[in-house]
Amino acid sequence: MGYAGKRIWLIGASSGIGAALAKELAGQGARLVLSARNEDALQGLATECGGAEVVPLDLAQPETLRAAAERIAAGGKLDALICTAALYDPARVVDLDPEKTAALVQVNVTGTLLVAQCAPKVLREGGQLVLFGSVAGYVGLPKGQAYSATKAAIINLAETLRVELAPQIDVRLVCPGFVRTRLTDKNDFTMPAIIEPEEAAREISRGMAGRSFEIHFPKRFTYALKLLRLLPYPLALRLTARLAG
Repeated sequence: MGYAGKRIWLIGASSGIGAALAKELAGQGARLVLSARNEDALQGLATECGGAEVVPLDLAQPETLRAAAERIAAGGKLDALICTAALYDPARVVDLDPEKTAALVQVNVTGTLLVAQCAPKVLREGGQLVLFGSVAGYVGLPKGQAYSATKAAIINLAETLRVELAPQIDVRLVCPGFVRTRLTDKNDFTMPAIIEPEEAAREISRGMAGRSFEIHFPKRFTYALKLLRLLPYPLALRLTARLAG
């Protein structure tokens, strides 16, 4: 779809891929509604995006999402609802902090599920619901258990919603590889094929305008992981151990 004049709600817009995607879509003429926890960051971004509407919320507090959805629906139906919001806390399983892990699951899985629940109320007929998985959800990697598990859950969720909500809603799944953000800054290993948020935003924009269910990038990395996922477990786990060092 072309973005000129399209009304798009972007959750998780305050930094990283979300902020870059907001600028990309605004540059193509979209009318944006920006949401995240950090209202100050959203206000600054809104100015860069031609005066986008700011509706703060926290996916860890479902009542803020419900209030935001009601406010946004009152302004008319949306053409797209995009949820990039996520938490990431890498650690070996024995070192996981229970409170941080519970918060991560609440935001990444329950929060995304609640966003999907809002979609039929706020989207026009044929509007897009864009959910963010990750290549981390393709295969399990050491030190990424909690995050990888939540992203695998979102991949599964998007697959089911693609069928359940059709044709009223056009569900899309985004699975990025490594993108340079405050989340990947936590990694203490070399990240292959890492790209900048602006490149990721261009890939997502092109993918949303196309017809494919899954938008994944960079292809030189994501296809290798897709192949790994298809291998028998004895071989796949041996290769995973090498990747993990």
